[in-house]
Amino acid sequence: MKTNLKPLLIALMGAAVFAGCKKDGNNANGITPGKEVNAVNSKFISKVYEYLPAPGQFINESLGSLAGAQRIIGDVSQTGMVSLGGYGGYIVFGFDHSVINRAGHDFTIYGNPLGPVLQWSEPGIVMVSQDVNGNGLPDDVWYEVAGSEYTSPSTIKNYQITYTNPKATADVNWTDNQGNSGKVEVNQFHRHNYYPLFAPNQETLTFNGTLLRSTWGMEGSIYVNRAFTYGYADSWSTGDYYEQNMFNSFDIAWAVNSAGQPANLSKIDFIKVYTGQNEKGNTMLGEISTEVRGAVDLNIN
Repeated sequence: MKTNLKPLLIALMGAAVFAGCKKDGNNANGITPGKEVNAVNSKFISKVYEYLPAPGQFINESLGSLAGAQRIIGDVSQTGMVSLGGYGGYIVFGFDHSVINRAGHDFTIYGNPLGPVLQWSEPGIVMVSQDVNGNGLPDDVWYEVAGSEYTSPSTIKNYQITYTNPKATADVNWTDNQGNSGKVEVNQFHRHNYYPLFAPNQETLTFNGTLLRSTWGMEGSIYVNRAFTYGYADSWSTGDYYEQNMFNSFDIAWAVNSAGQPANLSKIDFIKVYTGQNEKGNTMLGEISTEVRGAVDLNIN
């Protein structure tokens, strides 16, 4: 999280359990997954279905609250921003139509990375799903968008991490299925409990997914977290020209199944983003935590 380097637009909403996307039973805003785009559709996010962050310095503040997640809905020039916290924290959103898999990149996700020279990237893994059962809910199979690190030997598939609620203003302990343990450390700028107090389970939180290697380090006296080449949210910045910049946009054709084979999706209805690195950063900038501040269907002008 890089609030001391770049102004943040406040955001957030939703809640649920990470494993398999909870059904909220509510489609009141008129989303019709599977429906082809027409003249009245918006290219911006229309609904946030779920938001469950991992522990982090902005969690339980406005940037990491249930109510705030709703503010990534709509025109990205006017939206707020949501923090996903440490590794595994996620958000699920969709448009008021299906995003069609056309030639080239199909959608872009806005974050707040810094770069490209001295980079501060907080890469989020992107997953997509098609509303196969037609119920308007994100409860079908999810497919990972295979970014540049997907086949890297340093990328860990089937990673699992568990955070324990300290129930106090204290570091949040974690353990993982690789035999490691550590802490999400409280810093002097955000002194409160970093464990999401709106999480369904107030004892522990467990997240599963793909773990990206750390890119954290220093360039001279400046802290950096290097971007990956392509395929990750909040990872690369060459300015705010997201629609024209391949580093910030995504092709549905990149989606793969659990065996790493092309998913061959003709369209998608739901997008999930979760923090892909488990890195505490430093005491000034805090943990690496992906931010999302909106998304755009690139097939709509």
